[in-house]
Amino acid sequence: MSLQSVLLAGYAVTNQAVAEQLVQRGHQVVAADDLADQAVGERAQSHAASLRLELRQRPSEAEWANLVRNVDVVVPTPGLTESHPVFAEAAAAEVPIISEFDLAQRWDSRSNLAVTGTNGKTTVTVMAAAMLEAAGIATSIAGNTDTPLVEAIRDPQPQVFVVEASSFRLGHSSAYRPEVAAWLNFSADHLDVHASLDSYRDAKAAIWRCADSATTAIVNLNDPVVVAHAPSFHAEKSCKVVTFGLGQGDFRLAQGALWAHHHKLVDISELQRRLPHELSNLLAAAAVATAGGATSDALRQAMLEWQGLAHRVWLVGQYDGVSYYDDSKATSPHAVCAAVRSLVQGSHYEPHHKVALIAGGRNKGLDLSPMAALAEVLRVVVVIGEAASDLEQVFVGSCPTMSASSMSQAVKLATDRAQPGEAVILSPGCSSLDWYGSYVERGEHFCEAVRALIGGSP
Repeated sequence: MSLQSVLLAGYAVTNQAVAEQLVQRGHQVVAADDLADQAVGERAQSHAASLRLELRQRPSEAEWANLVRNVDVVVPTPGLTESHPVFAEAAAAEVPIISEFDLAQRWDSRSNLAVTGTNGKTTVTVMAAAMLEAAGIATSIAGNTDTPLVEAIRDPQPQVFVVEASSFRLGHSSAYRPEVAAWLNFSADHLDVHASLDSYRDAKAAIWRCADSATTAIVNLNDPVVVAHAPSFHAEKSCKVVTFGLGQGDFRLAQGALWAHHHKLVDISELQRRLPHELSNLLAAAAVATAGGATSDALRQAMLEWQGLAHRVWLVGQYDGVSYYDDSKATSPHAVCAAVRSLVQGSHYEPHHKVALIAGGRNKGLDLSPMAALAEVLRVVVVIGEAASDLEQVFVGSCPTMSASSMSQAVKLATDRAQPGEAVILSPGCSSLDWYGSYVERGEHFCEAVRALIGGSP
């Protein structure tokens, strides 16, 4: 595939890093973006100018068509909607679409351990990296993080890259073949970007598209969609398959402990984080890290030290017998259901009797109705943001709902109804982009509201 001339469709963080690498390597680069925000546009324009590139802003469909016809390949920015005209124009002109993953692997031969899934990608990526580092293996985290993979490969120190692989990148990858490829789970998400649920699923499955005898596929036996697409079910895929799961798999939960094949890694009672989805994440990370060269002792050390990541069922504090959790990262109904059920199921921890749920934000084109299944364990649902009325309809007749116009008010309303032994959790099921700039900002505001309420109580 020729890379003499490349069109960057979108010019945010990832494609800016791509542009730097392409220019440095002597390729002809054309950049275009539908930038609407003036401040963002000015920063992008400044970056392009620093590379002596012209950034075409807000091209018409005809201009997109002309741009595509005059290049060898197109690299879309992650998250560009599948309805964007650049994809139809590229298909019509038979111009290949590739991703930053394709480029990074073309330019760098070091091992990639890739992790995808609707939920838990970041957690498993960070955990696996910690396990590898504990084994003395120099590791870098890249991909759907603050550092694109094409940027990470500039550093000569890492021996391996643990890559958080989003559907936005995988779906446009044509030749990416990580040495280790883990698919954690699948549920509806990102339908504001993908054309359909099938398209989103196919983008996830692309993590195994180029699997061969040098690939280790990590498969979650508890997820039927993942199992149905596992390479072992396809004769043309000759890769090694390693499984994990709660109660089954090569890496599994059994007899109150986490196991790697026939070797016990750690007793659940020794862990600082032991909700069901957290145990599944630990097993997945252990499978990834082991395939990347980590020892059992390193796995155990990292597991014992693991305290979790912020904004993912993170305990903010307790007050009058009520526990407060920040789960702002939960931006799909499936993630909300997993978080709430984990709080009330118990097993390896003291369960909460019921949950006061704060949910809402900007819907990502998802069906919110699966959250109705939580009604029997919910004390109240405090709805916020653009999706407030939709969530009220989800719970009508099955669970009390209240509407809040601010995060502080939402915390107050939830607190007023929560009883001792119960939990208040921000688990929105929606994106943050109506009230906030990111899920991190939303989560931090929730934490501030909780701490203001409990007065710094531990």
